[in-house]
Amino acid sequence: MADKKKRGLMLIDNHNRKINYLRLAVTDRCNLRCNYCMPSEGINFAQKDSLFTIEELCKLSEIMVGQGIDKIRITGGEPFVRKDLMILLRKLADLKGLKDISITTNATLIGPHIKELKSLGIKNINVSLDAIDKETFERITRRNQYETVYNNLVKLIAEGFNVRINFIALENQNTQDILPILEVMKHYPVSVRFLEEMPFNGGSKSFNTITWDYKRILSHIQSEYADITKLESPKTSTSINYKIKGHKGTFGLIPSFTRTFCGSCNRLRISATGDVITCLYGKPRMNLREVMRGENAKEKIKDQILKAIGSRSKTGFEEQEKYVGIFENSMTSIGG
Repeated sequence: MADKKKRGLMLIDNHNRKINYLRLAVTDRCNLRCNYCMPSEGINFAQKDSLFTIEELCKLSEIMVGQGIDKIRITGGEPFVRKDLMILLRKLADLKGLKDISITTNATLIGPHIKELKSLGIKNINVSLDAIDKETFERITRRNQYETVYNNLVKLIAEGFNVRINFIALENQNTQDILPILEVMKHYPVSVRFLEEMPFNGGSKSFNTITWDYKRILSHIQSEYADITKLESPKTSTSINYKIKGHKGTFGLIPSFTRTFCGSCNRLRISATGDVITCLYGKPRMNLREVMRGENAKEKIKDQILKAIGSRSKTGFEEQEKYVGIFENSMTSIGG
């Protein structure tokens, strides 16, 4: 029998894993067209009335923190495509019990908000940057935004943000930039995290296996840097982290395709349209949008969340086996 009870202010799933981390998507739209995420013409984005309003996102966040969520990462699409995003971020900064607010962004639109983010105490920013070479960046993103992204990245570092760079290793596209990005970033206290490519590409290509898995990425880095130390990481970390002697920052490997991190998964995802996703490799468990817009929304949402975490798969592989065509989704529509 799945344990669906809330123990104190904690969510515990049916494998006795504490769920305290919510990845909350605020939009499925993005102003880039990265070729590993979606086709060049884009995907069918959700209609505006299918998305949570900013008020609904504020209310949902409050409910989730009341259930024991103490870390919220704002994702998209690109979160700053939403003109009203700062309203939500101000609300989160005021929520008692919320210890960690973080944002994953492509850094194209964050510039005007950097000062206010700092004043709100929101310091954890993940920047998606799959190339340090301008031409490679523009080929992957299909947009001319390199200078903007790079300048905003430098600003974030200069302002003392805890910056992590997410770099997806794409065969025949950007692996020649793995060593150069480490070389550029060695002067800064940032973490460069190399992710295995994932098959959520909106149908932009067929996908069966990968050449650049985390072991090959590590071997490639070791071929250049002899003195590398493996670091202790929190049990719930998705990345295996390392330090190169003489570098101010660190680097990490995220085995998102080979999935070595499922056993300690503490995450829950809610998409911008209200889908509750208990595992990235499966279908949504339910949708909260109409529940939010109906009567007794708070209690009903709590019940739905308990139901969702009471039936989680133990691993992404187990979840994936239940669904045909799951990888036809785009990362931008499922919240990263």
